[in-house]
Amino acid sequence: MVRFRFSGAVAVILVFLVFSHSCLGIRSGPTKVTGDGGDGIEHLVGLSGLPRFAEAPDYRNGKECRVSSYKGVEAYCDPSLVHIAMTIDSEYLRGSIAAVHSVLRHASCPESVFFHFIAAEFDSASPRVLSQLVRSTFPSLNFRVYIFREDTVINLISSSIRQALENPLNYARNYLGDILNPCVNRVIYLDSDLIVVDDIHKLWNISLTGSRVIGAPEYCHANFTNYFTPGFWSDPVLSRVFASRKPCYFNTGVMVMDLVKWREGNYRKRIEGWMELQKRRRIYELGSLPPFLLVFAGNVEAIDHRWNQHGLGGDNVKGSCRSLHPGPVSLLHWSGKGKPWVRLDAKKPCPLDYLWGPYDLFKPQQHHNRGKFQHPSLAFPSSSLVGYSNYFL
Repeated sequence: MVRFRFSGAVAVILVFLVFSHSCLGIRSGPTKVTGDGGDGIEHLVGLSGLPRFAEAPDYRNGKECRVSSYKGVEAYCDPSLVHIAMTIDSEYLRGSIAAVHSVLRHASCPESVFFHFIAAEFDSASPRVLSQLVRSTFPSLNFRVYIFREDTVINLISSSIRQALENPLNYARNYLGDILNPCVNRVIYLDSDLIVVDDIHKLWNISLTGSRVIGAPEYCHANFTNYFTPGFWSDPVLSRVFASRKPCYFNTGVMVMDLVKWREGNYRKRIEGWMELQKRRRIYELGSLPPFLLVFAGNVEAIDHRWNQHGLGGDNVKGSCRSLHPGPVSLLHWSGKGKPWVRLDAKKPCPLDYLWGPYDLFKPQQHHNRGKFQHPSLAFPSSSLVGYSNYFL
């Protein structure tokens, strides 16, 4: 038996995550398991090779939550909603489901949270399949699924230190101002390898002051020069971009974004401009992060570090175990190579991976599927795809 030694702080957090009932939303227990034979879901999941998930508890608003007057397809325009954008694909699906579960579990008004899922155009699991899987796992969830056209960004992506960082879906956050309806003025962007252990409304209510377009925890002790090549810093024209700023590193996996300012300032084009330069002349090594740093570092609304305890996946090469940063925790983020579901399945978990486990709705396959399955497009009527849309430039 492998024994792990938890610090007192980690033990307290673990007890809180497993046994906490502080959320004001009303919960009822799950009623079925997604993929159980005979209900059509297993046909969908089995054919696509996707994992099966238990149906989440039904998280409902308490009496203190506002009742929306918006109905129908425009319900997401309700200004009282908390908007969360996430990418969703077959590779990180298990992480995405756990992240959504964690948000709902701790939200004071879970029915007032609206999720915008950005799906890859050519993923092995189609957006139609992913939409149905999300609906079967979270029957009462408010969400839409959007198709992200990979050719929007594919020609702008340069090689990175880890191949996973070259996935076009990593760059979807650059296009949220175009993807989401203009009535969505503000959004929280979350990566798929994290869990939220606090009320998401607290993060939503943080003000972006002055001209600031995004808010994120900053880490000014990090060596900022490491995020760009020596050639960048030796160029007096390029390095001048930070001349009037005091840039600090921030992680783009957790951001509050003012989409009104984003659209007005055409920040998508500003980011693309740096990506185009990178294709001609290598100025950084690390995927989608450096263009954000070039545009925003030094002008970010500093959010408390508790909202991104990042780096729990180790570095981008080995993915070794790491400890929590000092201080309180509202969000745990397995950025880096190591992912908790992979390490748990391999029976080689890091101690903090056990904190992710209570939010995992994955159900291992208990038996081999038999017979031929109905095609997903025939398993569900087209009316079930309400809220499913395309994104074209």
